[in-house]
Amino acid sequence: MSALDTLTAPPVGGPTLAQERRLVTAIPGPRSEELLARKSAAVAAGVGHTVPIHAVAAGGGVVVDADGNSLIDLGSGIAVTTVGNAHPKIVEAVQAQVAQFTHTCFMISPYESYVEVAEALNRVTPGDHEKKTALFNSGAEAVENAIKVARKYTQRQAVVAFDHAYHGRTNLTMALTAKAMPYKSGFGPFASEIYRVPASYPYRDGLSGPDAAKKAISLIEKQIGADNLAAVIIEPIQGEGGFIVPADGFLPAVADWCRANGVVFIADEVQTGFARTGAMFASELFGVVPDLVTTAKGIAGGLPLAAVTGRAEIMDASHTGGLGGTYGGNPIACAAAVAAIDVFEGENLAARAVEVGRMLADRLTAMQQGDPRIGDIRGRGAMMAAEFVDPATGEPDAALTGAVAKACIAQGVIVLTCGTYGNVIRFLPPLSIPDALLAEALDVVADALAAA
Repeated sequence: MSALDTLTAPPVGGPTLAQERRLVTAIPGPRSEELLARKSAAVAAGVGHTVPIHAVAAGGGVVVDADGNSLIDLGSGIAVTTVGNAHPKIVEAVQAQVAQFTHTCFMISPYESYVEVAEALNRVTPGDHEKKTALFNSGAEAVENAIKVARKYTQRQAVVAFDHAYHGRTNLTMALTAKAMPYKSGFGPFASEIYRVPASYPYRDGLSGPDAAKKAISLIEKQIGADNLAAVIIEPIQGEGGFIVPADGFLPAVADWCRANGVVFIADEVQTGFARTGAMFASELFGVVPDLVTTAKGIAGGLPLAAVTGRAEIMDASHTGGLGGTYGGNPIACAAAVAAIDVFEGENLAARAVEVGRMLADRLTAMQQGDPRIGDIRGRGAMMAAEFVDPATGEPDAALTGAVAKACIAQGVIVLTCGTYGNVIRFLPPLSIPDALLAEALDVVADALAAA
């Protein structure tokens, strides 16, 4: 069967895919195996993959592979296609922009769509203070530039990141990232003046939010000193580290300390941003207004774009020419972002994320009640996770986690693992996924766990 046979009548803006899990071959099928062999021969070994297929189409809640298999998508390209793959409004906006021009470099010949994205981000990010925005290509670039801006503004050098943090794969962001394998091992030396303190991890540290914050702040004051500290950077809900939701009161206490000591508080909302958690930005769930916010992933419906948005006086600290990049704020990506933000707001996707999150939490909690190997269920909105443990000791069980994920993929459900200890399965479905398809995917997860 050709993958094209799975398409129904294509409306304006892209094809509509049958919203079903369908296995016509084993995973991987022969065509995907052929393409994977080509990948092995042509692509650097360091570029891995989670699912052994080659995608030819995606939309709604499915990804179709080169053999005609239709897999349920619980990953959204790691929280990128939150609005769904090939959303008609984004497709239309991109096609129109490509027909006009593909690139001038905003630093050479500016264009309106960049300004539109900046205006939208200044409006929708937390806080009603005056803000400004700069656009980049990736989450790591956004984080790097947020650190640059904070150092320039404060005239200080030190930066604090947290246990279980993930901020990217560039040299500076590897230094900020906590996990050695696969992100850091063998790639040093890393950027200097980066310090790490404990985050709030309620399932494992047992601390209240204020107590966890007190512990972190005490280490900062003793080991670094507020007068030397430019910025504190944290994911409001830690992503790659295990979808760790901090205890109530932790983030506000850290943010208040930063404000009192002239330290820039940076919220890395690369994975949590744009309706994913049931709010436009996860900071809102914790009552925190960051000084700077980094965004990427869901910002442009699958096109590469990232941003730093923050207090105007901080963002304006850099000299002219100090921020930018050849492709930063590419016009095609900007057109996609303007359309995506319109979809997030116009289709009330934050409310949809709450609905999806309720379905995920209810079903995962039911699984947990019958299986002590699920140590913790946590998350917000359509950003949920299950942590797998040895029920006798509570120690992380990475082997079980890997076995469950592998079995799900074999049965046509894309799931992603994460966590410092490799023992967490994260659930990041596109918000376009039909309820019935999500329920079927969770049936597969439950069966895989029972069989593991």
